[in-house]
Amino acid sequence: MTDAQLQFDVFLVHNSQDKPLVRVIANELKRRGIKAWLDEEQIPPGRPFQDEIQQVIPLVKSAAILIGLQGLGSWQNWELRALISLCVKKNISVIPVLLPGVSHLPEYLLFLEQFRWVSFSEEIDDENALYLLEWGITGKKPQPTVKIIPQNPSENTLQNRQDNSGDELSSEGVLYYKRLHNFLKLGEWKEADQETFAVMLKASDREEEGWLDDESIDNFPCTDLYTIDQLWVKYSNGRFGFSVQKDILQSVDQDLEKFGDLVGWRQGMFWNKGWLVYRELTFDTNAPQGHLPRPLGRARISPGLSSELVMGGWVFRLWESWGGYVSLPSLASRLRECNL
Repeated sequence: MTDAQLQFDVFLVHNSQDKPLVRVIANELKRRGIKAWLDEEQIPPGRPFQDEIQQVIPLVKSAAILIGLQGLGSWQNWELRALISLCVKKNISVIPVLLPGVSHLPEYLLFLEQFRWVSFSEEIDDENALYLLEWGITGKKPQPTVKIIPQNPSENTLQNRQDNSGDELSSEGVLYYKRLHNFLKLGEWKEADQETFAVMLKASDREEEGWLDDESIDNFPCTDLYTIDQLWVKYSNGRFGFSVQKDILQSVDQDLEKFGDLVGWRQGMFWNKGWLVYRELTFDTNAPQGHLPRPLGRARISPGLSSELVMGGWVFRLWESWGGYVSLPSLASRLRECNL
C-alpha cells in the first residue's frame, strides 16, 4: 500500500478524559495541513468503536500515543497493541506524546522508550512540541513560519484572526478576540469570564438586551463558539471551556444537579446543597474541571432574590416577572451541532 492510498497522516490514540487537549492538538495539526484521525470526527453514532478502529489502523501513516495525567484507558491499550503490531509489519511511525503535566512515561508504557517522544511540558501551545510532532508525522522538518501581528484590530482580516502565538481568533462577524486571548494567556480568569459574556452578546447582537435567550444560543455562530472554546481549553490546559462542560454533562446523562456538583457550581451537604452565586465561584486553576467559563449578565429580579443566582445552568438574565434562563443543555446542543 502506497502513501497515496493511506487516508490519514496520523491516528491519535488517547484517553477520552484528555479529549479537550487532544482536540486542540488535532485542530493545530489540521491548520498545518496534516489529516488526523480522531474518533469523534470519524465514527458515526451506533457503530462499534473496536470495529471502526480496526478498519482504520491499516490506513494511517503514523500514530501518536497521547499520554495525559490519567494514563491510557482500556480502549487505548487495545489500540496500542494493534498499532505496535502494525508498526513492526509496516514500519509505521509511533510517536509517544506527553501532554501537559506529564513528565515521564508511566511504568507500564516503558517499552515506548525505544521511540523518541514529544513533550508538551506545561502548555498545550508549546511550539517546539508541535514542531517535533509535525516532523515525526510527516518525516520532514517543518519550514519556519512567520506570524503576522495584526495592525488594525477593527477588521476581521486573516492577519487579524491570528496573533503572534498562532492562535486562531476567527469570527463570522467583525469581532476581535484579542482581549479575551490576553486575559486567558495571563490567567486572569474572572476578567476572561466577563469578556466571554461580552463577546457572546456582541456575536448574538444582544448587547441592548443584555442577556442570551434560547434562540440566540441555537443560532450562535459556530466560528465564534469554536474560537471562544478553543482559547479557554488551550490556556487552561484542558481544564476549562464549553466543550469540557459539554463532555461532563454528557457523562452524567444531562443531570444538571450532578453536573453542578462535579464542576463545583453546587456546594453543601444533602438537603442544604445549593447553587453558588457568581461571586462565590473560584477564578483560578484550583477550581474543578469545567468550573469556567460561567458568563453571567446582570439581572433585574423581584426583591429578596439574588441577582446572581445560578438556576441549573447558565443564567444570563432574570426578569422581574419570570425566571428565564439559557440552560446548559441548550449550549451543549449547539456545541454538538458545531462539532465541538
